[in-house]
Amino acid sequence: MAEATFKELPEIFELELGEALVARTEALSTFRELGPPDLCHVVKTTGKTGTRDLGSYHYVSGVDTSSSASLAAYINSLTYAIEETQAWFSKGPTWKVKNGCYCCFNAFSRVDVRVDVKIPGGVVAYVIDLRGERHEASPEIWQETYLSALLRAILYSDDPTYWLDAYRRLDPITTPDAELRFLQAAEALFMKGWQVGSDPEIQVATVVSNHLTAGIMKYFGDSGRYQYAANLFEKLAAREPEVASLLAKAYIGMNEEVKAVQIMANAMKQTPQSYLLLHTQCEFLRSKGKNEWALKLARQAVNCAPSEFVTWEKLTEIYIDLGQFESALLTLNSCPMFTFNGRDAHRNLTAARLHLPVKSSVAEILPEREKTEDDEADPALQRLPAPGLRGTWARAYTLLTRLVSQIGWDELLKTRSAVFVMEEEYRMQKAQTDIQAVASNGDVIIHEDGTAVPVADDDASIRGMRSAASAVNVGHDTDTNSVSSTAEDEDESGIPTIRISTESSREKQHAPNGVSEAKVPEGEEVQSEKTNGLPAEHALQQPVQAAAGEGEQDNESSGNSAQEPFSFSNKRLCERWLDNLFMVLYEDLRVWTIFRAEVAHFRTQHVAYRKTGMEWEILGDLGLRLHHKEEAKEAYQRSLDTPRYSIKPWAKLLETYADEGDLMRTLQAGIRVAAYQHGEYAELAYPTQIARCFFKLQTVHGHEKIGNTLLSMGLPEPILHIMQSYLQYGQKFKVEGYNF
Repeated sequence: MAEATFKELPEIFELELGEALVARTEALSTFRELGPPDLCHVVKTTGKTGTRDLGSYHYVSGVDTSSSASLAAYINSLTYAIEETQAWFSKGPTWKVKNGCYCCFNAFSRVDVRVDVKIPGGVVAYVIDLRGERHEASPEIWQETYLSALLRAILYSDDPTYWLDAYRRLDPITTPDAELRFLQAAEALFMKGWQVGSDPEIQVATVVSNHLTAGIMKYFGDSGRYQYAANLFEKLAAREPEVASLLAKAYIGMNEEVKAVQIMANAMKQTPQSYLLLHTQCEFLRSKGKNEWALKLARQAVNCAPSEFVTWEKLTEIYIDLGQFESALLTLNSCPMFTFNGRDAHRNLTAARLHLPVKSSVAEILPEREKTEDDEADPALQRLPAPGLRGTWARAYTLLTRLVSQIGWDELLKTRSAVFVMEEEYRMQKAQTDIQAVASNGDVIIHEDGTAVPVADDDASIRGMRSAASAVNVGHDTDTNSVSSTAEDEDESGIPTIRISTESSREKQHAPNGVSEAKVPEGEEVQSEKTNGLPAEHALQQPVQAAAGEGEQDNESSGNSAQEPFSFSNKRLCERWLDNLFMVLYEDLRVWTIFRAEVAHFRTQHVAYRKTGMEWEILGDLGLRLHHKEEAKEAYQRSLDTPRYSIKPWAKLLETYADEGDLMRTLQAGIRVAAYQHGEYAELAYPTQIARCFFKLQTVHGHEKIGNTLLSMGLPEPILHIMQSYLQYGQKFKVEGYNF
């Protein structure tokens, strides 16, 4: 039934006609924020009796959803995309699109706007609410739907973590007039922006911190055209003083720093408690090297919004900039951590079959999508827990890697033991306190679990058995062999626990008062070093367990002496999630140290060092996480020597080359990334990573030089057309460098 498919368009065929629409209706109440991409469902028929109609659907973003007419036009365009019968003498049935339904989620009113199109026939538009009931679509609903679809197209455009089968991405804004409509809709609905939610690192969405403002800043910021955002925020700042933080950011982006400072100074008189305004000033001062001044503002921001992760994160960053590493670690320990909520997505249905055609325009420069031995990797590399971190956990881990890159692992452990109560200290202090408490009652017996009791204790004979029994129970409850790389879990007290691989697993036992203890199996570290051939001088010291807190968020300015029953007035309890992040960091550093030692050894022996394509890619990611950019760049380049189908090495190198200002290599990497993206049905020019990198070069080299260099590369016509579309966008919307 090849004739029943769309030519070069992806689609998923249903088992039962209309099941995708039913599943979407049932899932409406689960969409938390912006909602998933639009759903386009079509029914195809031959018009002959005895032939069953076929239902198929695909996901799409970037379609104009401002009216029922524009959505009907999209469905009508699909009628021309059906595969034609290959031979004139073929007697197979001719398939046609019988009807279609376009579904678009309105993130403001939490409803689904749908347009039914009968071919030939009429167009019916209606609204489905969370209960599945139908309503009329008002002009206000259409405006909200239009802006919701635009924000999804902008924010999901180049998100590498958001992937769906049969997901087609088109240009959301193609003309300056369409951009003007976007600005008008954003102005009209700006005060409702908090209703669409915010990034997972923001706990409470506000008028100036939400997906709407993030979409505006991304769209105009990636192309450096901040003047349009500034014009919008100028109008809105008159109604809402907090918008001054966004307005100041836009002026700083335009290099109008004097005006930005004046705006911030005036706004501080009206909204002195705005942490976003304080952060904008912080970033401006940091760019000028005034970290001491920025520190005062960051502290004030923490006082204004102590429950937000980003305020503590900013304070930690400034402490690191100032070299105050103990304060940085204490502040990081105080960060409030939130449950990660990813992008909204559809529930996966069992498909009758998938139609994911290879685009002829890019097929010749892409490798085969076949699984080879280069798609395999060492299990120790695959189960590294750090790639599974998301949201606040990933951001906190980035701060920890910044610390270790500046002061080294050994110094970080010393700093950690200087500011946090370690498990051994807790046990010793507990034992001494117990001895002092019962010393007046006569002789004292100290048990193996650290408790001290007088000899006359009638319960002493069974205390050891109870202690042993409790230890056995904990041993059964704790999975010490977990190899989960998701890296996030929660125990009964609601504190996140990060499970890591067996190379660094720790047997958890519960000390008194709920303090957790961990022991490293004897000889484990030595064995892992021998197995990996790591010389002794390269060995990493494994972090010992800290006396973990039970999830309380200690204020950065308050002491612990009032809460602690022991004499630790100058130390804090380490949050369990941070203690677990230290183990995640240890795993990363251990693998990286082994890798670099092996590379050095093979070079001295003049022997080729071989890894699979996937292993080089994982090592490149590891190098970036640990801030070893040159080594990561080398690993990605080695990954490209293998015939593996993967966009990631090209995408990472594209960013690296653009930052270095290397025009030819940026273009070469951009060609490959564009081919991969078009192969995955991403047919948009902007906003994309490629456009962002090209515009970065355009400010230096100019539009003409980039265009001429592309022509001189002798690219096939379809590839050249794709690459020129990015430059044409820059010329059409007058991105800096378009006129020289």
